[in-house]
Amino acid sequence: MKDLIDIKYWIFDLDNTLYNGQTKVFSEVDKKMSTYISKKLNISLIEAKDLQKKYFYENGTTLSGLMKHNNIDPYEFLEFVHEIDISWLPKDKLLRNELIKIKEKKIIFTNGSHSHVRNVTEQLGISDLFDGTFAITDANFIPKPFKEPYKKLIKKFNIEPAKSILIEDIAHNLEQAKNLGMKTCWLENEETFAKKGADKPYIDYKIKNLPSFLQKINILKAA
Repeated sequence: MKDLIDIKYWIFDLDNTLYNGQTKVFSEVDKKMSTYISKKLNISLIEAKDLQKKYFYENGTTLSGLMKHNNIDPYEFLEFVHEIDISWLPKDKLLRNELIKIKEKKIIFTNGSHSHVRNVTEQLGISDLFDGTFAITDANFIPKPFKEPYKKLIKKFNIEPAKSILIEDIAHNLEQAKNLGMKTCWLENEETFAKKGADKPYIDYKIKNLPSFLQKINILKAA
């Protein structure tokens, strides 16, 4: 863990990473995806859910599949599915305190939208602590785990991969980060899809709690 003292670029996934996946925030997005697909394609909610998951597994995001096969307007889709009420999500004071102690660059890297990042980070009380966000629109709608968005992320923020770490809840999203020279950290969870690749050598660290992990790093840096 001492090798993380010199990290200059802290890159965080958003959903189920900056907040605990057990809070079910993304479940709200998930429901709206099914509703959108059902209405747009005139199919039942059950059929919409099946198609939603099929596209997700085959294309990296449900949106990519909808764009490829159904000519869906990506901006309309993102606006609809990310308009959720998460006022019940509590502020994360411990996470805020540990993020404040990290003086290096802090960037959010998500397959979601900029508006979703704002909604979530404002609710968590950490929206003012990041140096930038790389959302799906910045990647021309090409999602993780494909290599293109990682390369665009690096270029946009002038990131030095060897001095960077990506923290993610979906294990296989860390493969390209590792291939490009970054350190990688998987936030452990029991989601079957998210666990895929969790035993691969492209994962450097496995953690159970993000604030606690950052706290350990900050203690090492202060020693």
